[in-house]
Amino acid sequence: MPKRSYVSSVRASAAAETRERIIAAGTRLLRKDAGSATFSLDVVAKAAGVTRLTVYNQFGSRRGLLEAVFDDIAHRGGLFELAEVMAMPDPRAALDRVIETFCTFWSHDPAVGGLNQAIATDPEFGEALVERNERRRELLMGLVTRIVQRRAAKPALQDAVDLIFVLTSYPTFAALRPRRSPEEVCRLLQAACRSAIDALNERENTQRKT
Repeated sequence: MPKRSYVSSVRASAAAETRERIIAAGTRLLRKDAGSATFSLDVVAKAAGVTRLTVYNQFGSRRGLLEAVFDDIAHRGGLFELAEVMAMPDPRAALDRVIETFCTFWSHDPAVGGLNQAIATDPEFGEALVERNERRRELLMGLVTRIVQRRAAKPALQDAVDLIFVLTSYPTFAALRPRRSPEEVCRLLQAACRSAIDALNERENTQRKT
């Protein structure tokens, strides 16, 4: 019995190492050329030094492999810490931290830029990224709702969230980055998002007075 357990443990460890090697190979491909043309199970398998069947058994499909690569990039970029940020008692401070977290993420790995550039040319890449971006919109809705304490009308609240969603996106970060450090971009975006919320509060206060 102990021998069988040892063999199972060795196999599990080997499978985990193979999985990590495949994900690392996929990430390298995305850094190299945005992945939209060459990212396939066959190409990733060759880069990782395994068979296509091995990749398929680990991830099930190209989309499954993409999701695993995305998760690895997100984990290394700090996005998995957002759950703790959302639990902060001060929603304004939490929003600042969310913006800081995404600025760090957008800048930490060239593969992030490649993934975002591929949206326009690869429907499967685009679908996966749109779904993940919508999670950011939901997160922002929760924070902004806490900040305004549900005083804002739903259309106005949605407008503010959509604006902040655009401000915290990769394209906005990339457009501001050439002349600024990531930290400078972060401070600029934080100020812009605070202004959007202040404008929402002022709008609602004015409507209540009239």
